[in-house]
Amino acid sequence: MLKLLLSFTLLQSLLLASFQGFIIDKETQKPIAKATISDSKQSVKSDENGSFSILSQESLYHVKAYGYRPYKINQENNQTLIQVEPINVKALYLSFWGASNNSQTLKNILQTIEETEVNAIVVDIKNEYGSTSYKTSFAQANSYGADEERTNRNIQKFMALMKEKNIYTIARIVTFKDELQASNNPEYAIKNADGEIWRNHDKMAWVDPFDKRAHKYTLSIAEEAAKVGFDEINFDYIRFPAKSGLVYSKENTQENRIKAIESFLLRAQNQLRKYGVFISVDTYGNICWSDDDNNIGQTVSSLAKHADYLSPMLYPSGFASGSFYFDYPSEHPYAVIYRSVINVHPTIGAVRIRPWLQYFKDYAHKKRYYKKFEVNEQIRAAQDANTSGWMMWSPSSKYHTEYFQENN
Repeated sequence: MLKLLLSFTLLQSLLLASFQGFIIDKETQKPIAKATISDSKQSVKSDENGSFSILSQESLYHVKAYGYRPYKINQENNQTLIQVEPINVKALYLSFWGASNNSQTLKNILQTIEETEVNAIVVDIKNEYGSTSYKTSFAQANSYGADEERTNRNIQKFMALMKEKNIYTIARIVTFKDELQASNNPEYAIKNADGEIWRNHDKMAWVDPFDKRAHKYTLSIAEEAAKVGFDEINFDYIRFPAKSGLVYSKENTQENRIKAIESFLLRAQNQLRKYGVFISVDTYGNICWSDDDNNIGQTVSSLAKHADYLSPMLYPSGFASGSFYFDYPSEHPYAVIYRSVINVHPTIGAVRIRPWLQYFKDYAHKKRYYKKFEVNEQIRAAQDANTSGWMMWSPSSKYHTEYFQENN
């Protein structure tokens, strides 16, 4: 029996083709170590010389390297020297309501990209309510009415425009906060102690992060975004609610919470592998300073196992008085960003950190308006900390082009 098994394994290896090559930086021509090369089912890493070899019968491969644009290889072209393009992502958030191809909000953002170093867009694909910004082919979500409030009537046109302008595209997908999914599936919605569906302060229900059905649902929408050509899938609200006394399908312990989020991300990597998209996760800013999971299932080390990038929301207004030894952290935008990123360097490399930055009025301390100086201090801090870029959060998606021009 053992001989037959060995013979079968050897036969399989002989039938598989070996695809070999080298991954190098397009600009410096230097080899890239630890790049990920994938077919639809498996991944390998390049060595310190940029060399890789993968046994596969497939002809389409994807390359992901931190700090670079994703790259697609068709082996039929006999390409063995793969040059990937470095990118420091400088992204503006485009809201669900601004995602129309004809919206003035989008036109203004495109003008800012045209005139500045901004090179990326984060666009809502599934919002907190559970609505999708375009009609996907995911029948379950559509049966709940997820597409009824869609703002983009031609996602192919939108993506073609982004590719034409070489804009790096990030699909923001709200994960476990989902009123539509929860209200249509009360059996795995998060409950109050009395058994009723729990809703937070903005009257939104959540699905249970322990439940695999919730994982499958969100990842079906993520796969839709990958199919239309987004470079990156960004999972927001990929956590447990920051509230005690709620009822879940498993015991609400730190170990169980962390395992649930890790399980979701592992499944995301496996399901999205064949599209070559990067995966990023949004976190509270205090994850950079915490030793535990803050009761929500997130730690830097656990998220780093399966996510490509971590995006802590390092809004200076989000830190309590006394943080960083400042009475008013919002008065010190550079220090908040820089110190937070530096503090997690021993756990995860700076190239895998891309923070959310604040583009809104201080709501917690002195009610200061964040203008050109404050915005640029945050950008400067992210650059000095050697992050892979930044993402700017304006709830209205309104931005001042002059804030991002080089002569700032």
